[in-house]
This record gives sequence, structure tokens and C-alpha cells, in this order.
Amino acid sequence: MRLYNTMTRNKEAFVPLVDGKVSLYSCGLTVYDEPHIGNWSVYIVWDLLSRVLKDAGYDVNHVENYTDVGHLVSDEDTGEDKMVKASKREKKSAWDVAQHYINRAEDDMKLLNIMRPTHMPRATDFIQQQIDFIKGLEDRGFTYEIADEGIYFDTSKLDDYGKLARLDIEGLQSGARVDDSGKRNATDFALWKFSPKEEQRDMEWESPWGVGFPGWHIECSAMIRELLGDTIDIHTGGIDHIPVHHTNEIAQTESLTGKPFVHYWIHRNFIKIDGHKMSKSLGNIYTLETLQDKGFAPLDFRLLMLQSTYHNESNFSWENIEAAKQRRKSLQAFADLRFQLQDDGISQKELDETQESMIEALQDDLNSPEALAILSQLETKAMAQLVAHDSEFSSFIDWLDSILGLDLASSEDITLSQRDLLEKRESARREQDFKTSDDIRDELMRQGIDVRDSPYGYVWSRV
Repeated sequence: MRLYNTMTRNKEAFVPLVDGKVSLYSCGLTVYDEPHIGNWSVYIVWDLLSRVLKDAGYDVNHVENYTDVGHLVSDEDTGEDKMVKASKREKKSAWDVAQHYINRAEDDMKLLNIMRPTHMPRATDFIQQQIDFIKGLEDRGFTYEIADEGIYFDTSKLDDYGKLARLDIEGLQSGARVDDSGKRNATDFALWKFSPKEEQRDMEWESPWGVGFPGWHIECSAMIRELLGDTIDIHTGGIDHIPVHHTNEIAQTESLTGKPFVHYWIHRNFIKIDGHKMSKSLGNIYTLETLQDKGFAPLDFRLLMLQSTYHNESNFSWENIEAAKQRRKSLQAFADLRFQLQDDGISQKELDETQESMIEALQDDLNSPEALAILSQLETKAMAQLVAHDSEFSSFIDWLDSILGLDLASSEDITLSQRDLLEKRESARREQDFKTSDDIRDELMRQGIDVRDSPYGYVWSRV
């Protein structure tokens, strides 16, 4: 298996730290608002990564967090905590806001057929670990205090700060705006923020430095160390995490442990909407509910995302998702061939060769567009031949579901009465009684059965 490593800017052979096991961490949602398709475009990729690793025989320990405290509206540690902002907006406690959007996220995960990671910890469940982590950095001389603000990490103590993003530190420092923040260096970041003296927050804790709450970056480092260890195989996130969040995770973790933090950094590119950046001002931030209201299934969106590589920007449009909807409909018809007996069909050899070629594509840095193109060749041949009903083909469809997560194998065989309708329709067609044929087709459609005619006979599929 080969993966593109952001740290080295090269595609590399994947070699795990422990033979047969993979430690994988994904930066999760900040649960202050409805998750949107930009969020889900990222987690579909990490789900594919986990599926491909498991298919290759690895035991995957996948941790994906929920950020429910400490993520300020600016990456520069300024502005409100996003959870506090949501609490004011919705007139609920920050705890209630977090729980509401966690529930919503987990419902959406099910709709997208995203496998639940091994652990999905909340930042607020690991406060003591975060405090202990900061104390360790303090003992090693990496921290300083800004009065009324918090405890900060001193990035000047590191020679290689910014190595993931390849930051021009001298340029950043010389171009930094002179302000009264008290930071020693423009790149320094908050580890622990003090609560405002004039108000009590919903989420605040006692610490050796005073009442407050953790900064955004520290939660990931603390949870990774607690659940996966000092050094892990793979860390994933969006490309927007590279210059600040992931850069700061590396700085604080390697300063504490003295060990390499991550072996493979993998980042998902952005999704655009009709070629434009997602923004509230453009009104183009869509949720899964938005898609469903327009007649699209969440799995149509999953397939749309699998049709592009994660390195490139994806583009969402209503035309694109309509095409994905029709493509998934065709794949469902292909999968439903397993219920339809024919004398001749796709051979075991052809199934094996297709599966091997798809695995080769997916293990080449998750090349799902190539894997789908390979599948399309088999699909075209199978639909022409009306593949035989056999256990080998059913097993192949089960494998497709396990690797692509498109839920193709969940449909059931039609009933005897529906089979009888299909035969009556075919008889009417032979007798050129097209009105009866069309009436029966409409009745089957009302029952969720689509019928297609071909030179080889009819084929049905679930709608």
C-alpha cells in the first residue's frame, strides 16, 4: 500500500509501526453547528482509508475526536470559543449544544454508511490528560504565562517548528502585526486559556494556573497519547489544518515526548460548490438534509466524493450529484443481478481479476476513481450478459460494500407476486400489448421495482 505523506511531499510505501496493526487518528468535528457536506467530504475519505486498511488485513485502531471546547473562532487564539458562540445563538448551555450536534453527526454518519471509529472521544472527557500534558511541557521549559490570557507554547524553543507546512518563520515574525497580545512570537499558541473574570463559563476547570479551559490544539495531542501512544502511524485532516493546527500538534507532542509524532500525514483537499468556496454569504453551505429535500440520498453524495481523488479539489453541483445518483442506480441494478437466474454469466476468474485490480487501485493512495472505472467495465459486461445467480457473484457484491460502503447488498429479492407481474409484462410485450406492459411497469415502479429491457431480456432493480 502506498500513501501520499504531506510531511515528505512524496507517495510512500506504507509500513506500520507494529506488524499487522495500524494506529490512525482523524481530527473530528467541532460540534457547534450542523455538519455540512464539506465536513462529510473529509470523513468519507477517512472511512475509505479505514476500509482499505482493514481489507488489507490490518487491525485498525481508529480514533476520531469531537471538539466540544477550546476551538476559538480564529486560529490565532482570538475571538470567542465556538461553543460559547453557539450557546448564545441557541440559548442553550454549551453542554446541550455539543450533545445536540454530536447526535446529529452520528445520525449523518449512519446515512453516509461511515463506519464508527474505534473511539470517538470528546475533548471535555480528557481535561486532566490535557492539564498533565501542559504541566509536562512547563517542566521542560516550553511554556510561559500571559497575565489574564493563559499559558502559551514558546515556538522559538524549536529549531524545526513549522516543518509540516514548511513555514517561513522569519518572514512570519518580521511581518507580524505589533499588538498587545503579549505573545513572544507570532507563531506562539495557547495551551490553556483563562476564563474571563467577569463571567462564569459553562465549560471551565480548575488547573495549576487558574480556572480556564484548554486551547484547541492540546486536546488532539493528549487524546492521541492516551489512546494510541507517543508515536502513531497515520494522522488525517483537512488541508486547512496543515499550517496551524497540525503544525502545533507536532510542536507540543514532540517537545514533550522527544519522539517522532506521526509517520504518515494525510490531508483532504477542499470541496467547492459550483466552483466557489463554501460560505454563508453565498448561501451554498449544504447539509445532508438539504440534499434529501431535493431528492438525493446521502449515498449519492458518498459516491460523488469517491469519484474524485482526495488530493484534488472536489466540485459539488446539482448536475454532478444527479449524475452520481444515476450512477449509483446503475450500480444497484448491477448488484441486483445476483437474484436473477441466467444460464451464462461472469466467470469466477473475471470477478477475481476485477477485485484484484480494484484493490491495487485503492491501495495506490486511495485511487477510488480508478477503482470505480475498473468496476464499470465488469458492470457493462454483466448487464449485457445478465450474469448468472451464484454465490461467487453475491460474495463479490458483499466485498464491494465492505470496501466502497455504497450499501449495494442490502436490497432483497423480489416477491413471488412481483415475479409473476414481471412474467405477465414480458408476455404482454411479446404480444405487442404495450398498454398492458406499461401499466404493469408502472405498478412495479410503485412497488419500488424498476424494469429495463435489453436484447437479452429484462432486468429489474430496486429503486
